[in-house]
Amino acid sequence: MARKSLTEVVADDLLDRIVAGEFPPDALVPGELELSSQHEVSRMTVREAMKTLEAQRILRVERGRGTFVNPLRSWGSLHAVLRAVSEGEDDDAVAIQLIELRRMLETGACELAATRISETDLDLLADQVERMRAAHTAKDVTAFVESDLAFHDIILHASGNIFVAVLFEPLHRILESRRAETSRVPEIQANAIAMHEAILEALAAREPEPARVAMDNHMTQTREDLQKYVLRAPKS
Repeated sequence: MARKSLTEVVADDLLDRIVAGEFPPDALVPGELELSSQHEVSRMTVREAMKTLEAQRILRVERGRGTFVNPLRSWGSLHAVLRAVSEGEDDDAVAIQLIELRRMLETGACELAATRISETDLDLLADQVERMRAAHTAKDVTAFVESDLAFHDIILHASGNIFVAVLFEPLHRILESRRAETSRVPEIQANAIAMHEAILEALAAREPEPARVAMDNHMTQTREDLQKYVLRAPKS
């Protein structure tokens, strides 16, 4: 792994502090002199770090007033948004929005995959469903999540559209974290297995519309399960 430059170190540290809530939306961040002293770097390094975050619309400069934190909805970096969502305070609305994003991407990918998927990929999907079923019986949440994610990854690549997989790659970390939370619920696992079986059947028939509908039904079930078993559950 390449070593981070001083500029990247300063930018990452400031983003960490923003994500942690030290500098909430519309808060004034420290100036160049203060940050250069804290990090023992030149003001030029700090200036470049601030420009990096400004280019990602995480920060905004107001002439004569200073540099302020933008609301999360204004950020222009997917990686930074995912970092804030996964490391910051949990937000039920964000969980729902993630499913909405998955619905937009995965239903289309499943529709494309219906006419492009290979027999090898269909066999791999069937194997992942069997692994999910075995993990459900063994109450192995980690194995269940791994197979669940692998099932969807196979479909994304089987879509034959290189942009789909590239767009989805940054989401993997947060999806893994959230799947680990929801997959602790046995009822959610059982529903997921049934939905994955329906998706596999539609893909095996190589009919685009039924495949799209099967994935859409899965997203609907995922949202309903999240609201029923997780978001409404009392906080421990």
